[in-house]
Amino acid sequence: MGYLRITKDNIDREHICCAMSNGQSERKKEWLKQRFKEGLVFYRSEERGKCFIEYVPAENAWTPLEADGYMHINCLWVSGSLKGHGYANDLLNECIRDAQAQGRKGLCILSSAKKKGFLADPKFLAYKGFRVADESDTGIQLWYLPFSEDAERPRLKECAKHPAVNESGFVLHYSDQCPFTYYWVPRLKKAAEENDIPLKIVCLDSREKAQNAPSPVTNFSLFKDGKFLTHEIQNEKKFLKLAGK
Repeated sequence: MGYLRITKDNIDREHICCAMSNGQSERKKEWLKQRFKEGLVFYRSEERGKCFIEYVPAENAWTPLEADGYMHINCLWVSGSLKGHGYANDLLNECIRDAQAQGRKGLCILSSAKKKGFLADPKFLAYKGFRVADESDTGIQLWYLPFSEDAERPRLKECAKHPAVNESGFVLHYSDQCPFTYYWVPRLKKAAEENDIPLKIVCLDSREKAQNAPSPVTNFSLFKDGKFLTHEIQNEKKFLKLAGK
């Protein structure tokens, strides 16, 4: 199977694999357009489906990291009928080739000890030679693949290692980096309003805000009474269950 790099020159006519609807696709495309000039790469299969990798120099990642010189993988996703054909290897190998050509120290990506939704598969990462560099109190891990043994280990920022906020009720931090938030966040807001659930929504609409977020996962992080609950994007039913409704 062939692969295609999405750029500012072809993004308006090409699909992006992770979006579910036109509205989500357009919001994600606008976010990508602003990131291409910062070195972001979106590389996908020519075949239509969820088979892509998105990565960026760690200095420009919307993630609270101390990983200068590394390439940060925002997302590596192969699903459905495209799984099991070696496509994830192809995508990762292209990222490695590109990062080495740029003189990067290595790669880094968020995962966990056991597979969690919206995070990379730790078994696959371990198989490819990644190791754990750092971990938050909530079990979200920063994995890395150094290109030399003397490469400095990347780290999570302190604000992300101990996820918490100083506010009562539900607090949601999210960004447009993931198109699923465009669909679900308004629905959670409506569900909260209809059920008198206190919910504060904070949009991380700049790299600076994202790099100083109170959780490693900036796509979606939900807190209740100051404590971190989940990084997994919630639908209305799951959110209401968390709220005891």
